Amino acid sequence: MSVSLYLARRAAQKERVRILYRRALKDTLNWAVHRHLFYQDASDLREKFDANKHVEDLDTIDRLIADGEASYNKWRHPDPYIVPWAPGGSKFTRNPKPPEGVEIVYDYGLENNS
Repeated sequence: MSVSLYLARRAAQKERVRILYRRALKDTLNWAVHRHLFYQDASDLREKFDANKHVEDLDTIDRLIADGEASYNKWRHPDPYIVPWAPGGSKFTRNPKPPEGVEIVYDYGLENNS
């Protein structure tokens, strides 16, 4: 395998691991009711990732990533927390802009009728 192919594959693996770790960490927040529980769960998650930090075989790394993604998909929270004002949240577009052509009068009856 050429050096450029090796480096490209390693870069792709690092990106997949980074994305998997971030997703799993954010999902850990959905399972932890209190922040002190989240810190312990986040520490355990980091230990799982650090346990395989020094693996060098590309095929083994691919297998570990696939196993990690399968585990993440299996244990993903069924009802994740969504910030209320974010898309999908309970307050998202609660007060949307009025449609085009609708005029809003802000002087509330104080118009000049002259």
